[in-house]
Amino acid sequence: MCGNNMSAPLPAVVPAARKATAVVIFLHGLGDTGHGWADVFAGIRSSHIKYMCPHAPVMPVTLNMNMAMPSWFDIIGLSPDSQEDEPGIRQAAENVKALIEQEVQNGIPSKRIILGGFSQGAALSLYTALTTQQKLAGVTALNCWLPLWASFPQGPISGVDRDLSNLSILQCHGDCEPLVPLMFGCLTAEKLKTLVNPANVNFKTYEGMMHSSCQQEMMDIKQFINKLLPSVD
Repeated sequence: MCGNNMSAPLPAVVPAARKATAVVIFLHGLGDTGHGWADVFAGIRSSHIKYMCPHAPVMPVTLNMNMAMPSWFDIIGLSPDSQEDEPGIRQAAENVKALIEQEVQNGIPSKRIILGGFSQGAALSLYTALTTQQKLAGVTALNCWLPLWASFPQGPISGVDRDLSNLSILQCHGDCEPLVPLMFGCLTAEKLKTLVNPANVNFKTYEGMMHSSCQQEMMDIKQFINKLLPSVD
């Protein structure tokens, strides 16, 4: 079943305190909404940045006995060789690309946009950033994996419309994560280093952190965002 943002409510937004000159779009994890993450970003905000936390549509999730819950795409299993919901992932990525395009139409250059997410949302943010033709500032991906792994090339992503050499990626993972094992994060980071400039991939682990976030991680994210999206006033 394909994700469709038209069926989900409008994103939770932390508006810029003054004129917005940059945007962070952050995608929540399975079964969650954007509201909690909007509250988190309100605590680490910069006055020139707008933070958007969209809500996933509600759909049955195979992994959870077909129970309906907010989900960007269907998840069939959590092992590296599990079948993946390719149509759903691709459609969800198109929906996120439409959100990015909307911000560009509103006057924010794509290079002043960071995409991010947690778990399933982070997986979608990585996939979207690696497949969009918009040149984004970066991605912050927490406790995640790279969907449709085999669809990416063995070497750097390149092409007429595909210059990812300046894309910065901050990938964070808890070393006690029970749902998305640390191994997934390590494998993802190694793969990302073959697709973009490896010097731009920063993989951080957090001692004792499980399927959640922590204060040090949020400080690292704040620093990453402010470095890539400085005030232009």
